Amino acid sequence: MLEQAQRVLKDVFGYDSFRGRQAAIIDCVANGGDALVLMPTGGGKSLCFQVPGLLRPGLTVVVSPLIALMDDQVATLDELGVPAAALNSTLTPEQQRELAGRLRRGEVKMLYLAPERLVQPRMLDFLRDLDIALFAIDEAHCVSQWGHDFRPEYLQLGQLAELFPHVPRIALTATADMRTREEIVQRLHLQGAERFLSSFDRPNIFYRIVPKEAPRKQLMAFLGERRGNAGIVYCLSRKKVDETAAFLCDQGFPALPYHAGLPAETRAANQHRFLNEEGLIMVATIAFGMGIDKPNVRFVAHLDLPKSLEAYYQETGRAGRDGLPSDAWMAYGLQDMVMLKQMLQNSEGDERHKRIEQHKLDAMLALCEETRCRRQALLAYFDEVLEQPCGHCDNCVDQVQTWDATEPARQALSTVFRTGQRYGVGHLVDVLLGKDTEKVRNFGHEKLSVFGVGKGLAEAEWRSLFRQLVARGLVDIDLEGYGGLRLSDSCRPLLRGEVTLQLRRDFKPQTSARAASSGAGSPASQLVRAEERELWEALRTLRRKLAEEHSVPPYVIFPDSTLLEMLRSQPVSLSDMAQVSGVGARKLERYGQAFLEVLNNSGGSAEAPKVVLDLRHELVSLARAGMTPAQIAGQLNCSEKNVYSLLAEALGRQELSLEQALDLPEDLLMEVQDAFLDGEGELPPVSAIAPLFGGRVPEGVLYCVRAALAAEFEL
Repeated sequence: MLEQAQRVLKDVFGYDSFRGRQAAIIDCVANGGDALVLMPTGGGKSLCFQVPGLLRPGLTVVVSPLIALMDDQVATLDELGVPAAALNSTLTPEQQRELAGRLRRGEVKMLYLAPERLVQPRMLDFLRDLDIALFAIDEAHCVSQWGHDFRPEYLQLGQLAELFPHVPRIALTATADMRTREEIVQRLHLQGAERFLSSFDRPNIFYRIVPKEAPRKQLMAFLGERRGNAGIVYCLSRKKVDETAAFLCDQGFPALPYHAGLPAETRAANQHRFLNEEGLIMVATIAFGMGIDKPNVRFVAHLDLPKSLEAYYQETGRAGRDGLPSDAWMAYGLQDMVMLKQMLQNSEGDERHKRIEQHKLDAMLALCEETRCRRQALLAYFDEVLEQPCGHCDNCVDQVQTWDATEPARQALSTVFRTGQRYGVGHLVDVLLGKDTEKVRNFGHEKLSVFGVGKGLAEAEWRSLFRQLVARGLVDIDLEGYGGLRLSDSCRPLLRGEVTLQLRRDFKPQTSARAASSGAGSPASQLVRAEERELWEALRTLRRKLAEEHSVPPYVIFPDSTLLEMLRSQPVSLSDMAQVSGVGARKLERYGQAFLEVLNNSGGSAEAPKVVLDLRHELVSLARAGMTPAQIAGQLNCSEKNVYSLLAEALGRQELSLEQALDLPEDLLMEVQDAFLDGEGELPPVSAIAPLFGGRVPEGVLYCVRAALAAEFEL
């Protein structure tokens, strides 16, 4: 069976060999066994059911929680020549009837269904009349009531074991601690399943966590080295998502918002653009992500603290699914803790549930304040031991320092106590530094023995110390009041002088922007060398054109990893191209020759043919994303004059609207349009209109408006 599986892997998917436990999983399921598969995001879970599904006679039914994920996988399989379909609410009744006919005739090999549709009695009866080869339950952690993505419909999937006793089942997840794994087994009746637990490690991701000082400035420092790359920025609130997306657009980064408060059509449109266009940044709440299969997300940034390590692992795991270098960056501060603790206290659920959530938050805080290898700490949470420090996280690269904070910590605790255990960090730091503020005087705190005892440390150092005291549980946040600090029982040994305290030394504020950028040890922003850049862009441009022609995301044509191998191996014939990882028989037939022409016409150098290097597609994408002509010129490293010229061409082809192309107030835009339309017959030349505006608008704007009007009126 493995020999046949190897052939399917190469002929259909274009890969030479299986990764990790894939071969063992496929062998188990293809031979009729049940399996529980725990594999990190980007580890190749889909192949674990797609290959057995192609080997076994009959229909493979895939349970998937999100329409976007279904559509993405169906499009990918279609490009590979595999007959696949998704049955969901986007289909009309007529399309559903047509699909039912194809299923009865055995014309579909892979059927994607949402759990709520699968468990409907009519659907189950329909499936019982078909020849079912396999049930694949993706995102199986959704069955866990204590999990972060609980979906009640998953609880009903256990009945598949009774209704289809002879059909093998495979449950797959990328995020499940020991308790969640046991829940999956119990609720899905997989007691006899073979368990395949792969490493949680994502070695291609560089982890960095920085103290939150000036978050927008820190984010800009991080993004500055990653222009043109796709990424996700997570925020805790909808308001912050909207504000951050607008801010990034103002700074020249093409960014889109995504949260549950937006209209459904806006969310769908933004998600579609993120999947189909290059280099967009999605600013989102956790409402975005589970269905995202985009392999070339180069970074995930958190502007707020996730509520658990499971959430952090899954969200950061959306970066680098293609195995290429990627970044997970986060800025967090004391206010994040206050907000999450308040949200937890106000949430529904019994005390046991809240205690579990509190433990998860504590583990998240511990990772933030960790002084040893981040990856070792993260994997340890998932019961996995990494023997040696990874060398690929901030703590390993920067060799984080600790300091003896015993005495300053005692001073801080004493200040909390003597001020009445009701004030926030800002006021406590003012007291320690001996600041003469109105609030200090109003409460008479300048008379306390602790007033001014902390002048040996800077304000930022005191804030860091308080943050770490809270994270270690030595100080609690008073959620009943206004987020003031109070002593916890666990601080008594420190106050009595029975123990010492070592804390991590944060980067000084003036170096935090450098630290945020994670330039050292983080090659995610340099996938290709300078001398390869032109040919790399030529390959991406061709991929984008083909994707538009076939109405699929670019990565469905070929992922970045495949383009990178083409770039490095320089195939000169179709047989050479067939050896490139990710080029299967169907894609070789469809696209092989086109990519060979780009590679071979380059003459072995970086000078690809002009037609392929055409920047028009890139320019249109950037304009649609909201970038101004000046910002586009900076992004494409060309003059504004060239940008206006290309914009005029795009407007003439009606690929853009004037509002998308130009950064002009509406009244001024209308004035320019009226100037061209004042006469009769043909539109006047730009030279006749330019004197009317006396330099108020760039000449390029006039060419753009004229091109748009000519296209509209077919003049």
